[in-house]
Amino acid sequence: MTAPTAAPPRQKQDATARDGVRRAVTSRFQQFLAVAGLVAVFVFFSFASPHFLNYSNITSMLFSTVVIGTLALGATFVIVTGGIDLSVGTGMTLCAVMSGVMIVEWGLPVPVGVLGTLLFGGLVGLVNGLNVTFLGLPPFIATLAMMLVAQGLALVISGSAPIYFSEDSGYTGISTGSVITGADFPNAVLIFAVAAVIGGVVLNKTLLGRYTYSIGSNEEATALSGIDVRKWKIIVYVVSGLFIGLAGVLISARLGSAQPATGMGYELQAIAAVVIGGTSLSGGKGSLTGTVIGALIISVLNNGLQITSVPQEWQNVILGCVIVAAVYADKARKRRAV
Repeated sequence: MTAPTAAPPRQKQDATARDGVRRAVTSRFQQFLAVAGLVAVFVFFSFASPHFLNYSNITSMLFSTVVIGTLALGATFVIVTGGIDLSVGTGMTLCAVMSGVMIVEWGLPVPVGVLGTLLFGGLVGLVNGLNVTFLGLPPFIATLAMMLVAQGLALVISGSAPIYFSEDSGYTGISTGSVITGADFPNAVLIFAVAAVIGGVVLNKTLLGRYTYSIGSNEEATALSGIDVRKWKIIVYVVSGLFIGLAGVLISARLGSAQPATGMGYELQAIAAVVIGGTSLSGGKGSLTGTVIGALIISVLNNGLQITSVPQEWQNVILGCVIVAAVYADKARKRRAV
């Protein structure tokens, strides 16, 4: 009996091409479902309340998307690798407090303080990455510990008191100002849009993005191919940290103060936005476009339910049901793919 011969290279190339096409089609279909869900929710509330579809309310919805959306952008990178980051909410609060310390207490110029806040967010991500890779902690435990550490440090550093920014410093204009003359369109929305574009380019067009998907799809095979998985996972967590720092700047500039007692619960909404946008919690699949759409769905839902006078407790119930539906849809897609 002769041993079976290996498939010709041409057949392997065709199979790889078919797999690539199938993944692309699946990704597009996920984005289509997310867009369809956003349109459906938007249309429903447009008919449900006469106060929903006006410029002021739409601007308010976009404004409320900024912080959760920015955190979700960073969380997408981590979740695509098959990890999780529970520290994004309190990490954001700690970064906001550090921006207050640098700009108000140390008297640093606003641009320097903003840059320092972004780098401090990167430091938070670096610690998470080191704990996951070199200490071998599960991402859930490593980032849960960081969530508690960041929450405590924010209170300790600020003395459990808000740090207020001077209106003359121009810091609040980062979020609430408008570079579009006469449009009353907040800068924070434009910053979020630019961050989403930059993040999308990094995830889809760079070596970091390619390795991020590869690690999430099959970490062992990625390591066996000669890629330093530890190094790239650390970089992924640092990228998430930079988005945490940016969110800290945006929320403190919006409030005009660094509030050390905020942040808890933001991580849940950020992860929800990522999941609703079609990113798989098991890793290997996802897009920042879907994440942005997921963040918009959450904002439209929250805004529409508030306008229609739905009690807060029922808003949480509805959002929870949406998350369950999104995760179930992801599981159903995987079963069909097998």
